[in-house]
Amino acid sequence: MDINTATPTFAALAHETRLSVFKLLVEAGPNGLSAGEVGNKLDVVQNTMSSHLSILSQSDLISKERAGRSLIYRANYETMSNLITFLLQDCCKGSKDVTEPVTAAIACCK
Repeated sequence: MDINTATPTFAALAHETRLSVFKLLVEAGPNGLSAGEVGNKLDVVQNTMSSHLSILSQSDLISKERAGRSLIYRANYETMSNLITFLLQDCCKGSKDVTEPVTAAIACCK
């Protein structure tokens, strides 16, 4: 990931609802959630939720798959990993005081 890819990805997350959606889908894991479930859990109406999901999809932070009449949304862990890597790739010249807490916090995602 480079700055030209990272910038729109960060822009997609720079909204309270979209950040909440992304965090909810990360928490949901590989099974994901339907658009209706996401809207219900975050108390967001369908047309507004659709717009937020579209923006997150366009930035490749989430993916969608049709399951019958529902759309199932999942966090794209590869994009999330690339974004974290982009932020940390030149971090503090490898200072363990900075990198170890971050590594420990994301160890569960590997």
